[in-house]
Amino acid sequence: MKVVAVCGSHRKGNTEWMLNKLAERLKENGAEVEMILLRKADVKMCLACLKCEEGGRKRPGICQIKDDMNAIYPKLMAADCLVFGTPAYFDLMTGLLKNFLDRTCAIWPHLRGKPLAGVAVAEEGIGQAVANIKTYGDLCGMKWVGSVSGLAKNPGDIANDKNVTRRLLKLADKITDIG
Repeated sequence: MKVVAVCGSHRKGNTEWMLNKLAERLKENGAEVEMILLRKADVKMCLACLKCEEGGRKRPGICQIKDDMNAIYPKLMAADCLVFGTPAYFDLMTGLLKNFLDRTCAIWPHLRGKPLAGVAVAEEGIGQAVANIKTYGDLCGMKWVGSVSGLAKNPGDIANDKNVTRRLLKLADKITDIG
């Protein structure tokens, strides 16, 4: 089973820790996991040129913008499961993750039927951050596997929440059970 985890955090912190903890368990369960750190990727904003929609649902998965997305598309399409992670900013996913999701217009029909999970962390409340990820999956026709969210302020704080750790391990087991 190949899992691609996408981290929509602007810093190395709690969201990345959660995805890494999930990845550890997935690997223990025999999955291959690739982490995409959006903060290190060159992902420009969608220009709404609609060229990526040529071919309808059979579109080839090519964007006219020359950046890292054209190398990321094949990884997303080849994955057996996707996991998106985000800190919650103003109760929503980060702009970094939203921009990335907008750019998947070139491949979204190829994501239909793939399992999707989400992780989110915030200082005071998750708000709609996980719902944002789930809504994206619903629009793409993906299968929602589940999510884990937690509260933490400073990088590394989430590692002290044993309940979050337990739920991450349980989500990883659920992901590998469907593979």
